[in-house]
Amino acid sequence: MAITQDEARKVAHLSRIAVDEADLPALAEGLNGILHFMEQLNEVDVEGIEPMTGVEPMRLKRRKDVVTDGEMQQQILANAPDAREGFFAVPKVVE
Repeated sequence: MAITQDEARKVAHLSRIAVDEADLPALAEGLNGILHFMEQLNEVDVEGIEPMTGVEPMRLKRRKDVVTDGEMQQQILANAPDAREGFFAVPKVVE
């Protein structure tokens, strides 16, 4: 399957990308390269191979699911532009 310049123009239009007429041959060639690579990937035999999220098998570190107050209220409120009585103070937005 090959992408023509007209199809490249349509793809650019649908993608809302401004492409000059002089750049359409290069765009069509780039899209054809992508399609050719996808055809190569479709030839790979992946039967019996499980999908993976990374190249190394990893297990996420786990911690106990314990509810705490975070023990850092003062440190967090130190970043606030305005904090009162242990809370963030924000301007009134509804009359």
